Amino acid sequence: MAIRIRPHFLSESPSTYVPPMYFDHENPPNATAKDAAMVLGRPLDPDHNLYDFAAFELRRQRRERNLSLEAVGAIINRDRSLVARIETGHTRMSEAHANKIDHAWNLQGFFQRIIRYAKTRHETEWAEARIDLRARATHHKVWALAWVPGFWQTERYIHAMFEAGGSVENVEKAVQSRLNQQEFLNRTPRPVIRAYLDQGVIDQPVGGSEVMAEQLARLLDLAQVHTVRVVPRSVGAHAGRDGSFSIMTVDGADVAYTETVGPGRLIQDPAEVRSYALWFDSIGDVALPKNESLRLIKETMEALTP
Repeated sequence: MAIRIRPHFLSESPSTYVPPMYFDHENPPNATAKDAAMVLGRPLDPDHNLYDFAAFELRRQRRERNLSLEAVGAIINRDRSLVARIETGHTRMSEAHANKIDHAWNLQGFFQRIIRYAKTRHETEWAEARIDLRARATHHKVWALAWVPGFWQTERYIHAMFEAGGSVENVEKAVQSRLNQQEFLNRTPRPVIRAYLDQGVIDQPVGGSEVMAEQLARLLDLAQVHTVRVVPRSVGAHAGRDGSFSIMTVDGADVAYTETVGPGRLIQDPAEVRSYALWFDSIGDVALPKNESLRLIKETMEALTP
């Protein structure tokens, strides 16, 4: 099956322009690793990215064995399209699929070791990948333990957050970047967002009473379009106490992102993503209903307003 590749990308030589072409996954003409993944708008980089290395090796070893995409799909009990997505870097290989391929090809755990190691690394590109995925996602599920979700933050709230953190050299530039990332909220069709907020998120006066009151007013406005619910402090221990995370639906597939100090972790392994979905549902079980949540946000805002 031939797939149209966008016209502007680099071949093996960074200075070489490759004209528009059709890429046939089964019989690619002298294809290189960098030709293989244009779905994400970037070439594969097997020398620096372990997931890209797994994708490149899967394709190389499949062709070495003269196997079709369908044949590999049969090994992992999935169709050819998933194999193609893995080989192009659009979907990351899961540990379960790596295990089946290793056994079928007698690789003595080759792919499993790659994926296990890749999953433990906090790659610097994850933060950038998250921005791209968030802008493209049709649905968002967000659990916020410490801060108002970034795409809902007001300018003054963002400023106060970055100043308090001391983790950025140019605060003004970081604020503008965060505001620019919020543009996806205005696209058509509008993304569907469901957010659960810890009560501490709404009553911690980030930037002072005036800034926080402005931020809560924005949350109330957004709640007319999106779902905003609060997990009250009275709940005590629950599944969300370990940290913030989000789940994004992109091209029909879910990916998760966990928040940490510094770069977070992007999760595409289907089994891991399902675990986060279960945790999100569990958090929803203890969150206040929507109307009660909005009443609590409004009361908190009014208490901050002189």
